[in-house]
Amino acid sequence: MNVLGLRLRRVKHAWGRRRWRRTAQLVGMFGLCFAIALGCTPDAEPDPGAPTGNGRISMGTTLTARTLDPADAYETFPGILLYNLGDRLYTYEPGTTNLVPQLATAMPTISDDGLTYTIPLRDDVTLHDGTPFNAEVMAFSIQRFMENGGRPAYLLSDKIVSAEATAEYELTLTLSAPFAAFPALLSFSGVTPVSPEQYEIGAGQFRPDQFVGSGPYKLAAFTSDSIRLDPNPDYWGEVPANQGIDIQIFTSPANLYNTFRTGGLDVAYQTLDPEQVASLEREAASGGWQVIEAGTNVINYMSLNQTIEPLDDVRVRQAIAAMIDRPLINERVFQGQAEPLYSLIPASFDVAEPVFQEAYGDGNFELAEDLLTEAGFSEDNPLTIEVWYPSASTPRSIVANTLKESIETALPGLVTVEVQNTEGATLWENVGRGIYPIILSNWYPDYYDPDTFIQPFLGCENGTPDGCVEGASQANGSFYYSAEANDLIAQQRAEPDPATRQAIMAELQQMMAADVPYVPLWQNKDYVFAQEDVDQVSIEPTQQFLLGKIVRR
Repeated sequence: MNVLGLRLRRVKHAWGRRRWRRTAQLVGMFGLCFAIALGCTPDAEPDPGAPTGNGRISMGTTLTARTLDPADAYETFPGILLYNLGDRLYTYEPGTTNLVPQLATAMPTISDDGLTYTIPLRDDVTLHDGTPFNAEVMAFSIQRFMENGGRPAYLLSDKIVSAEATAEYELTLTLSAPFAAFPALLSFSGVTPVSPEQYEIGAGQFRPDQFVGSGPYKLAAFTSDSIRLDPNPDYWGEVPANQGIDIQIFTSPANLYNTFRTGGLDVAYQTLDPEQVASLEREAASGGWQVIEAGTNVINYMSLNQTIEPLDDVRVRQAIAAMIDRPLINERVFQGQAEPLYSLIPASFDVAEPVFQEAYGDGNFELAEDLLTEAGFSEDNPLTIEVWYPSASTPRSIVANTLKESIETALPGLVTVEVQNTEGATLWENVGRGIYPIILSNWYPDYYDPDTFIQPFLGCENGTPDGCVEGASQANGSFYYSAEANDLIAQQRAEPDPATRQAIMAELQQMMAADVPYVPLWQNKDYVFAQEDVDQVSIEPTQQFLLGKIVRR
């Protein structure tokens, strides 16, 4: 196979993994049950480990962990666990989005061509099994991440040509192309050192039920319904403020809600129904617990497949953008527990611009009618749009039907909305085949940089004027292709100057609003609940949860 063929094959395989990850997270993060009664009796659960007063923290969640192997873990909850069990070359200063060295001792030295990163490393770190940390260990871990074929492997393998120990405590990484966001990528939870004595390099060689790395906690127990983290007494950095974390995995939001509400847990984190969140907020003062609210970098959006009529007409896509009433969705579906989203780049980034609000507003049905009339639609020739979502997602079901009611009420006889669903794995498997006209979806960033909200949506490595043949936008269901967008993406990826890069990002967002391959919908809020005697519970601006900060008074 020629070089281009190999590259396209890798892109297709990598984006298949992204769809799998999005499916798993969709079920884990948004498996909400709106019809559930708050006062119901919980199903039988294993003992969640009630607070004992011994300095350990009990935590409950409905999220699950398929694996803790950093070369294969690509879901939300394993990422949180690995972030606390391991270290990375770079991390974020607590409470900020400032990238700082962790296992590195300084920010990387970058060659003039932007391809070679030289990173000095700490010389005082020991792994959980006693193995000394050095550049050979880090190079081994990165090589294993790329070569073992795990779900996140492409994050590095698409960018790194080689990882070498050029001195005992000096790592040199060579890239295939300049990438301004590379230091941020090195903070990804899976890019963490593991012991060469416990792990091996080889396709499919994973150890899902163990972790032997360098972080502040050691993995003491790992089962399908409970996880135990013990402090690492030999940790080189700041040791945990608590005596360990006992995590109970619940089978339903109702069981998590009731166990926390009755004092059986110190901390409850993801995922509760909006009604349960609202109830815990209302009763916090009388119930004796804290409500910690934070924004998230998870975006929710609509993909519009421009290869299917009438979505091949940009005026129709623009009309759909004008029909969306985000405040209505937020209040009716999420009870205010979300934020309207007007760009695919979350508002937490300085480069985000509310381009869809400026261009279309919310529920601007007059503009929508004008655009549809110009495109040749009328009550005698009405527009029918078909909206698909994964059947396990209750919120997307309610969002789709809310949109249907809102649009058909405002534009009777002119627009009909047909709501369809199918099983999540089937949906994501067929997205890239161009079967669905419109899809309700979500996106979890891999690293804290706006690039991860641009290239995966607008990039296309092989396209024609009729749309993307293979690449990122094809895998995301829009089939958007623009040579200009590809050039701008490459420019911002290679641009070291933040101001110049921000200007390019602004141009890309304006292009997205004009061409409407996607319609941004909402951005979730994140909630953690903690008993009143528990301190230092917070969600970082980068969405990480630092378990080692939590302490009982």
